[in-house]
Amino acid sequence: MHIRRATMSDTDAIYQLIKHYALEGKLLSRTYASIYENLQNFYVADEGGAVAGVASLHILDKDLAEIRSLAVDPAHTGKGIGKELVKQIIYETNRLEIENLIALTYQIGFFTKLGFDIVDKQSLPQKMWKDCINCPKLPSCDETAMLKKVWQTELAKQ
Repeated sequence: MHIRRATMSDTDAIYQLIKHYALEGKLLSRTYASIYENLQNFYVADEGGAVAGVASLHILDKDLAEIRSLAVDPAHTGKGIGKELVKQIIYETNRLEIENLIALTYQIGFFTKLGFDIVDKQSLPQKMWKDCINCPKLPSCDETAMLKKVWQTELAKQ
């Protein structure tokens, strides 16, 4: 298994994975158009030529990015695929010199193990006013906001 940037030939598998978890209420659904428009932001876990997992990086502003659409094929869970996808997103966020990475999630334990901390959603106005304001879950959102400091200014200077 290796993590790579998504290509147009991955779009159906990406759509189906996201749809699977959206039907369970664990992810927000994405349209094909949304996947096409944001394809450059997606990474896939490729297992023998098949998409075993997906995640995307969405930049909210100069110091805040978000992990979106993190999904692992149910046939491939427990193999560390989700962890590797998040590590790739962290790497890319750091490469872009973005200080903070957030996830809105139900998987608190998973993200805690990867160094994320729970934060108040109200402390993320870039997210709230850009995306959440139009979300059907807004009045009763039950996802937990988690944040990881990614870009280390001191290390960058060395």
